Amino acid sequence: MKRKSPANDSTDLTGEELGDYRILRRLGSGGMAEVYLAEQRSLSRQVALKVLNHALATDASYVQRFQNEARAAASLVHPNIVQIFEVGQAEGIHFIAQEYVAGKNLGQLLEREGAFQPALVLDVLRQVVSALCKAEEMAIVHRDIKPENILLSNSGEIKVADFGLARVQNTDTKTLTQVGVAMGTPLYMSPEQVEGRPVDARSDIYSLGVSAYHLLAGVPPHTGDTALAIAVQHLHNTPEPLENIRPDLPSAIARIVHKMLAKKPASRPASPSELLVELRELATVAAKEGWANGPDDWSLAEWIATEPARSRISEQLGQVMQAEARLKPGNRNWLRFSVAIAGAALFGVLLGAVTRPKFYLAGVARTAEEVPQLSSAWAQLYRAQTSSSEATWQKAIEYPEADPFVQQLAQRGLVRYFLLVTQDYQAALPELRKLERQSHAEDSTSLLHAFSLAGLCICYEKLDREVDARTALAKLDPAKRDRLREEEPQIYRLFQTSLNQLGS
Repeated sequence: MKRKSPANDSTDLTGEELGDYRILRRLGSGGMAEVYLAEQRSLSRQVALKVLNHALATDASYVQRFQNEARAAASLVHPNIVQIFEVGQAEGIHFIAQEYVAGKNLGQLLEREGAFQPALVLDVLRQVVSALCKAEEMAIVHRDIKPENILLSNSGEIKVADFGLARVQNTDTKTLTQVGVAMGTPLYMSPEQVEGRPVDARSDIYSLGVSAYHLLAGVPPHTGDTALAIAVQHLHNTPEPLENIRPDLPSAIARIVHKMLAKKPASRPASPSELLVELRELATVAAKEGWANGPDDWSLAEWIATEPARSRISEQLGQVMQAEARLKPGNRNWLRFSVAIAGAALFGVLLGAVTRPKFYLAGVARTAEEVPQLSSAWAQLYRAQTSSSEATWQKAIEYPEADPFVQQLAQRGLVRYFLLVTQDYQAALPELRKLERQSHAEDSTSLLHAFSLAGLCICYEKLDREVDARTALAKLDPAKRDRLREEEPQIYRLFQTSLNQLGS
């Protein structure tokens, strides 16, 4: 039986067919998709079929992002990552077919079992971080690491799911990936995600730290009645020390988890591979103390991932140089020719990267009438962050009875859009003046104050208003500049360009 029209969000597709897939039963649902167990008839295998919600499927830009991100995630082939097999559509329904993992997610196990033993948490961390190492190689950030997206198979293997929600990192400063698109679950979101700032692998490390804290303590580090209440705590509150909640915990694992939970990305492990090195050292200590297995059972891939990349590159370069030294003089020319060809190929890749079309998230023009009002100010903010345009940001700013904090985040998002995407410095000025007044009234040492002053300096310099630019610049003391560099790196780089133009 085939569908004749797209399903709405309440429709159960059990028993129906989507292309090559026969849907067997519903497995669950999430914010963006329904998940079904299905049989892929051509290969006689079971798959998990994620069907995009009907309300989202009507948004062409969202569908494009859904498809592009899933295809990027399909390139991630790793034993600890749920493999994506196909991204497609049938009968007007958009879906992702992925590996079916028989077992439970860690959120379900938390509800049933409560807090985990530290040995199991260490094993979970090892496997998830190994998956993140692979994602980092492909320049992909997950953005929604949480217990529900960490699956424990019946064979005892950990699998990370939902890389289809990830963003591919991109060096084009005009793309909204670089500007920072907040996805994820507020209970586990990093401070930079909450504020819509740029994110990288360290954001996933923070979310994994929140998950590990939850696994060890039985409760998350921050709770609240609303998404906003939780988000504010991620920004400002320090979690209660794990040792206070579970005095039996080994101090070494608690120390690593709290390091992962640092508010500033620079204070966390710098990368998944660096974190994996720390986990290997922790496993060695754990084996000596008798509370977990040592690293002897780690896979070869995990051992390789903990080796410094620079050492591996140096070793490979050394091997090439030794090979050249062993060649006869005539043969060396062939090696140099091969290196030249490889260099030319690399240049071609770089040229293609510089001249490629804009990333699919880079600003879709919309009118205010086309932006629907959603059920909450927080949802409206997420809509702006995931489908950025002047109209979507304005809709979030003007949301009726919006909390001042959410409104301020939306104002900052609009400023980033003007500065980094459209380069409309004249339009950015009134928003920056509002933010500067707000920040001065609240706390003149805040990040908001540094952000607004730097933004004003940038705009005035770009608009050839040198006196005004220098006036804003004079208020940016070294402490504010340092904070801007750490927490708003894109704005800081643009600010530095303006400084160079001003000769300061």
